[in-house]
Amino acid sequence: MWKWYAILAALFAAFTAILAKAGVRGISGSTATAVRSIVAMLIAWGIALAGGHMGEVRALSRSNLLFLLLSGAATGLSWVCYFKALETGRASQVAPLDKLSVAFVLLLSFVLLGEPLDAKTIAGGALIVAGAVIIAI
Repeated sequence: MWKWYAILAALFAAFTAILAKAGVRGISGSTATAVRSIVAMLIAWGIALAGGHMGEVRALSRSNLLFLLLSGAATGLSWVCYFKALETGRASQVAPLDKLSVAFVLLLSFVLLGEPLDAKTIAGGALIVAGAVIIAI
């Protein structure tokens, strides 16, 4: 099931780039990020409420909370940078460079989480990097 969710995430990310590029016209990336963040927050809390997961909020450990807060900060900074890039760049160039995050995740998950890196994963990551560079230039 995780693969279907990942494919849907990629599809929604594609729409995110296109809709964000259209939405950022005439406004700053910071304003666009603020509006987008409110919508994302409402959807996330709505899903948590509808799914009956509010009890989990009270059960968060300090470690859960710390890492989720840090992840939220990284997400916010990522979104601000993404919209700043979309202000002047083409969506068809910004989005592929943004997907370099895949290569960064592969590296960081190996270094920080101890996840294995096999030849297939390294080759796939290298192809993603190559594709992003080719599209960007």
